[in-house]
Amino acid sequence: MPPLRFLILADGAFGPETSKTANSAIRYIPGQVAGVLDASAAGRTAQEVLGFGGPIPVVGSLDAGLALAPTALLVGIAPRGGRLPEAWRGWIRTAIERGLDVWSGLHTRIADDPELAALARARGVRLRELRVPPADLPVSNGRARDVDALVVLTVGSDCNTGKMTAQLELLRALGARGLRTRFVATGQTGILIAGEGIAVDAVVADFIGGAAERMVLAAAPGADVVLVEGQGSLVHPGYSGVTLGLLHGACPAAMILCHNAARRLIGEYHPGEAWRPIPPLAELVRIYEEAAGWVQPARVIGIALNTHGLAADAAAAAVERAARETGLPAADPVRFGPAPLVDAVARAAGERRAGRTPA
Repeated sequence: MPPLRFLILADGAFGPETSKTANSAIRYIPGQVAGVLDASAAGRTAQEVLGFGGPIPVVGSLDAGLALAPTALLVGIAPRGGRLPEAWRGWIRTAIERGLDVWSGLHTRIADDPELAALARARGVRLRELRVPPADLPVSNGRARDVDALVVLTVGSDCNTGKMTAQLELLRALGARGLRTRFVATGQTGILIAGEGIAVDAVVADFIGGAAERMVLAAAPGADVVLVEGQGSLVHPGYSGVTLGLLHGACPAAMILCHNAARRLIGEYHPGEAWRPIPPLAELVRIYEEAAGWVQPARVIGIALNTHGLAADAAAAAVERAARETGLPAADPVRFGPAPLVDAVARAAGERRAGRTPA
């Protein structure tokens, strides 16, 4: 079966901070992206809007998007609460009528819409819900701490700080170094890219840890390193629960702290919803290590910064400052490459093989 070609639906929301799913698809599976639907950016390219993505076109109407010969429509945003914008329902209905599969990672399940589900059956197209978890998840019991592989979890100073991106950059770089590395997708966008995983924010709270444990146990055999995609933040009032469940279920031996270097307030990327100042990075290191240690001792071994929006000299200064403030290797793995973080993970993996905990 040939790979799908996605028309990404991101109308009015296509941008560096507002279309996480679209942006990640464009960065990591660009050959499967036919175009982006966003009337506010129509006539531009992904490169012009995001700073990457090359000539992938942005179009202003569904008809213009269909002219690009997509085979599937991808809902390209991950909004607060994961709800489908009502105005998009008509586009989804038309896409189904025109024979396109629909992929969505929203909490609003398109397949639960009686009209859309019946239309999809009649047209013989697939409604792929990326956020639907398995029904048989267990309660975690700490089994993930016993795997031979080094389990590395990305954790954040806030939501939307690049936790998945950091892991995908590490996945490529560690593989190039000859380390057998697996990626565990825990969110809808990671699942889209990896082709498998469990969106832990859609799991009943009692089973979040069990979902993480199941995925780590499945990924670890034969691996040197298991990279677990982090979610949320322990200091975010809305998403700390999923972060803690993932932390204790995955039982990482090492963590990488992810931070948007331009952000000062938790929730600042949602206009009008900023909550409180983000704690200093050194304080966040302490918070995560203490919380992990309630179940399994783990160390933060590096800092991954997102410096998008900063000038080159300011970005380099932010990386240097993060390293100085925490005493840990720091990098923007996209802008400057992940080498310092790769070195840290490789060193920790070697120490684990030798029976020592990461330094």
